[in-house]
Amino acid sequence: MIDTPFLARRERFAVAGSTNDIVRDWLAAGEPEICLAIADEQSAGRGREGRTWSAPAGRALLLSLGFRPTWLAPERVWQLAGTVSLAMAEAAEQVAGLAAGAIRLKWPNDLVVETDGTVRKLAGVLGETDGLGGDDPRTVIGIGINADWPAREFPLDLAETMTSLREASGGRSVDADRLLEAFLSGVETRIETLRGGSFDASGWTDRQLTTGRLVRLVGHDGVEETVRALRSDPSSGALVVADLRTPTGERALVSGEIRHVRLDGAV
Repeated sequence: MIDTPFLARRERFAVAGSTNDIVRDWLAAGEPEICLAIADEQSAGRGREGRTWSAPAGRALLLSLGFRPTWLAPERVWQLAGTVSLAMAEAAEQVAGLAAGAIRLKWPNDLVVETDGTVRKLAGVLGETDGLGGDDPRTVIGIGINADWPAREFPLDLAETMTSLREASGGRSVDADRLLEAFLSGVETRIETLRGGSFDASGWTDRQLTTGRLVRLVGHDGVEETVRALRSDPSSGALVVADLRTPTGERALVSGEIRHVRLDGAV
């Protein structure tokens, strides 16, 4: 295990309900940043839009980082999730022996790979905030990445849309502990850079899979629409899509979820 002096607290659990909930409770109780909870297995893990996130013990790396981002303007706090995602993408490519850039981001920050002409989810990222804009802002960034998980064990209802580092690397075994340490080494550097006022905008935009493609977007109100993604804005985190109903022919979306990406550009 490498020394991680930038962490105020680091704790590992064999089984946890949700690492996001653990870290949120730590911050509420006064724990300083940056704190880290890792679980070998979660019994109540969750993803975006209230969905569950689960994986068999030892098959995924499940963790949450807690921040007190008084040093970051409220409108830039979303960059914490972007920074965590970039650090995990780089660490995963290194540990799994993948080419640089092989892991992409599905707006805003989920990790995916392209396999046989389809997009498969590798990792989910969930950011949660409390007190943003006040005197005691708190942010939790949770990430669960499928590591040494063979396809034969994938849940049947997800097998066509998910993958793992083991599968992406052609069956190569992936050590979750090695992945963790590579991630922590990279995220420390990236967070210090962000603390200094610089976000890796080019890295974040270059990895975005959705740019220039048709995507099926579902808003928080449940309304579904197919739009063409033009770009991702690194200053606001918004997805800019084509919209002929506006004067500029564009519309910026700051919330919602992409359910499907057409790699061939066809609906």
